[in-house]
Amino acid sequence: MTKGLTGDVGFIKLLGPDDAAEYLDVLRRNREFLQPYEPARPDAYWTLDGQREQLELAAREAEAGTGFAFGIYEAGGSLVGRVALANVVRKAWQNATLGYWVDGDRNGRGLATTASRLALRFAFEDAGLHRVQAGVMPRNTRSIRVIEKLGMRFEGLTERYLLINGVWEDHRMYAITREEWQS
Repeated sequence: MTKGLTGDVGFIKLLGPDDAAEYLDVLRRNREFLQPYEPARPDAYWTLDGQREQLELAAREAEAGTGFAFGIYEAGGSLVGRVALANVVRKAWQNATLGYWVDGDRNGRGLATTASRLALRFAFEDAGLHRVQAGVMPRNTRSIRVIEKLGMRFEGLTERYLLINGVWEDHRMYAITREEWQS
């Protein structure tokens, strides 16, 4: 998939090392916006070398089929976020974790929903996955709404699930299988 997948308000394409400068720019602009929802990051993460390293790893994971990091682009072509199928486990499980974020100034425009829907399409139609799951902090109501629009089913609350911004945060867990997606 080199050209990407297109939806009603934007498109996604796999990120690679050549996207590091543009991605870092969007990431830095959103550092404060993302902080309450992200793990603490070392200073090196916020540098061009740090992002080039992250995106080199993402490209290797895509090649191996163990992770897929996509840039989220507005219809006009501006990079405005990221959607990823991470932690891909093959063999009997064929599962991935969905994660996403969109530029704080572009929230509410349907970009996260469109990008996540395209990532699910890729997961089930191209990557051969059977199940995709997502965890959302209960207070992140906008993200929960995205997940619900995707048709993902609520599976329960996982307490102290991830270390986010220095605190072990509970997460509402959602999932969808290929069979649910096709229907």
